[in-house]
Amino acid sequence: MVGVTRAPARSPGRRAAVSPPGGLPRLLPSPPAPALAAHVERFGPMPAGGAGLVAEVARSGLRGRGGSGFPTGRKLEAVVGAAGRRRPFVVANGTEGEPASAKDKTLLVHAPHLVLDGAVLCAGAVGATEVVLCVERTRPAVLRAAETALAERRAAGVDPVPVTLRATPGQYVAGEESALIHWLNGGEAKPTIKPPLPFERGVGGRPTLVQNVETLAHVALVARFGAEWFRAVGTEADPGSALVTIGGGVARPGVYEVPLGASLRGVLTAAGVAEAGPRAALVGGYFGSWLTGADSASLSLGTEAFRAAGSTLGCGVLWVLPSGACGLAESARVAAWAAAQSAGQCGPCVYGLADIARAMEEVVRGDRSGRAEANLHRWLGMVTGRSACRHPDGAARFVESSLRVFADEIARHRHRGPCEASRRAGLLPVPAGDGWR
Repeated sequence: MVGVTRAPARSPGRRAAVSPPGGLPRLLPSPPAPALAAHVERFGPMPAGGAGLVAEVARSGLRGRGGSGFPTGRKLEAVVGAAGRRRPFVVANGTEGEPASAKDKTLLVHAPHLVLDGAVLCAGAVGATEVVLCVERTRPAVLRAAETALAERRAAGVDPVPVTLRATPGQYVAGEESALIHWLNGGEAKPTIKPPLPFERGVGGRPTLVQNVETLAHVALVARFGAEWFRAVGTEADPGSALVTIGGGVARPGVYEVPLGASLRGVLTAAGVAEAGPRAALVGGYFGSWLTGADSASLSLGTEAFRAAGSTLGCGVLWVLPSGACGLAESARVAAWAAAQSAGQCGPCVYGLADIARAMEEVVRGDRSGRAEANLHRWLGMVTGRSACRHPDGAARFVESSLRVFADEIARHRHRGPCEASRRAGLLPVPAGDGWR
């Protein structure tokens, strides 16, 4: 495994002008290539894409890197199939609302042209006439990098379709695809009921492809070097590499590019986890799951492997609980943040997540009656699958995993009161003051 810490075949159109990367990293060149000239020197000029790219991406087995792991080829095919007389629209989603994740920000700062190549190539593949890159307005460094890259491309005349940059609201749910489309159409950046799905009716009522920026960077490489090259890394079910953000109790936190199928323990070891391994690890971010050290020792990275374990790779966050920290208290802080991120549209989310957050606080304080924990187990099932988006589903999965993994801590808090570490909780990054309410 080759990692990038702290951000340091054939083409369906024409053969790439440079040799493909023989190993990792693929996405984050060293040194970084934010300038167009350095990008072209490293990856070659943008290849001709066209309709053949859809089939090539499908053969590559590339899955979306934004959290859902949906096959990218199928998403492209759906937009093509829905086009008819309506010209599609492409949205490059760079809204990285997950507080513990830095992979998309790192990619846009260090290799923005790879993302933009992928977006423009996708536009050509589905017949779109416009592309918009969405980045949170709270990320000025990322916005500056994107603005500079777009100015370079306009001066060089490399893009056959216009690409514009939009600075989106900073709330977590604003990056959900239906919320993003609603905002681009002039509404609030809040999720809407589906159907229609974006490929059916999206921006301006047109079939719309919404794709995470890391996914688009992979598309740019598949277009240059082909599906077989892409599949040379990873597994049959989960081909390719992925960017992950590793933090917490490791010696070398940062953004790493890892082959899918690699062992979670091996990846954490490369980041400097303690020799004994983690006491607990959070995988998939704040809408993923806590795992015990024993669980993490046998797990491999990938959509299918995580799904079989009842978890999700999500946005690629791997966070190790440091020695001496209170995982229960850290989880309660995240639950409170998730409740504040509710868009305020659906009762199970508005009231359910708030009640869950308060109950988590009671458990941390040492609820001797056990009612708070009992209520949590009951309420978690009541909020799942009942909202316009999956925000409460992910929050419920996270809290449920904390009750399971930190069951011993719950018992100690109940019998002895809150531990000293719970009074010092504040290790997981939880922004203040960016909720809807």
